[in-house]
Amino acid sequence: MKNSDDVNVQGKIALVTGAARGLGRACALALAEAGADIALGLREVNADNGIVKEIEALGRKVLPLQMDVSKMEEIHTAFDTIKEYYKRLDIVVNNAGIAPENLIEKVTEKDFDDTLAVNLKGTFFVSQAAGALMIKQQSGTIINISSQAGFVALPGESVYCMTKAGIAHLTKCFAAEWGKYNITVNAVAPTFIYTPGTEEYLANEESKKHVLSKIVLGRIGEPKDVANAVLFLASPAASLITGTTLLVDGGWTTL
Repeated sequence: MKNSDDVNVQGKIALVTGAARGLGRACALALAEAGADIALGLREVNADNGIVKEIEALGRKVLPLQMDVSKMEEIHTAFDTIKEYYKRLDIVVNNAGIAPENLIEKVTEKDFDDTLAVNLKGTFFVSQAAGALMIKQQSGTIINISSQAGFVALPGESVYCMTKAGIAHLTKCFAAEWGKYNITVNAVAPTFIYTPGTEEYLANEESKKHVLSKIVLGRIGEPKDVANAVLFLASPAASLITGTTLLVDGGWTTL
């Protein structure tokens, strides 16, 4: 008997939302490298930034899907396509998210509504649609992308922080209800990571210096740091973990 389980997802089917760039792209490629066939949830299906070819080059199947997670009809259509093409779904990574920056006194109703529609509503209803398949299978794993911003206040990011805190608690709620179906639900909460979304902020030396002053390990993360955590939670090695949020923050929240 082995004393450890493998950190791979060989033969699994995984959906990653917001998969065209940044963390979503890294997670999709990591899961493909570890043996999964991939469904890509893309806000614009024709703008995949080459990820379809990269996954095919790994010898894995890939299904690009039009999937703006703030639109219920696109979620439903995408899941109908997944059911027809793959017949099942084993892993979901709810990565799609937006973060319009503004001081509290300047936040507009549109900023507020748009952020909740993608970050919270999208995560909820993609998970709900995935659950319909996973409950029938009596197995599955859902991984939500939260943020350290759900645990510490970031000035100018009040609505984003609120949604990411909500995702961490929503993760517990799904885990509590769906454990009886052998479905695990966890979250990953990254610190600042080098992605297209943080490029402009981190290009400012004062901003970068501030971030590094908060990260105990003294470095800004790479997308693979988050993808590694997602891969672990998606693998058999994490089969007894559910309802938790794994902070990948370099120690920021220890301060």
